[in-house]
Parts: sequence; structure tokens; C-alpha cells
Amino acid sequence: MNNKTLSMVSYITLIGWLIAYFMGKEKADDLLKYHLRQSLGLAVVSILLNVLTSIIAHIIPSLAFLGMVGWVIVILWVMGIINAANSAKKPVPLIGKMFEDKFAFIS
Repeated sequence: MNNKTLSMVSYITLIGWLIAYFMGKEKADDLLKYHLRQSLGLAVVSILLNVLTSIIAHIIPSLAFLGMVGWVIVILWVMGIINAANSAKKPVPLIGKMFEDKFAFIS
């Protein structure tokens, strides 16, 4: 697979991220590294948000509708895939700027 394809695959769950990371490790360019950082950041935020909304919904059942925030993450994932498909190094809206210089092991 080429780096553009691996960049797109990196957004498809953590398994896709692992595939993109290990398959592109030796021939990674700036595009792949950028999208690996963005997609990993998005996955971390998604997991934390899911845990937080689950705890809140368990404590206060009337706030269970907060789980719908997960759909925002799905939209951000799709936007990341579109950016990768267009070979654009644009941050994912809302949270992408936080992860542009994080995850130093992706180099």
C-alpha cells in the first residue's frame, strides 16, 4: 500500500491505525506521519469521551443523551479520511491542532 492509502486506513479504528503504522513504518512520509498523529489523537479523545459519557450516564441517567456526542467523533473521522484522500495535511476540526506535535514515537 502507498502512504496515501495508509493515511486513510489509519482512521479506521485502532486496528487500522496499527496496520498503517507497521506497514508504513519504514517508508513513512510527512503525510502518513501527520495522519497517524491525527488519527491516534482522535482515537484517544474518542475513548476518553466514551468513558466520560458512560460514567455521567450511569450516575445521572437523564443525561444519557450525551452519548450522542459520539456522532461528532464519527464526523471528525470522516473528515480526517477525506483530508488523507486529498493528500492534505489539515488538522481535524475542533481537536486536531492539539495533536500536530504530539506522539513523538511517530517519526
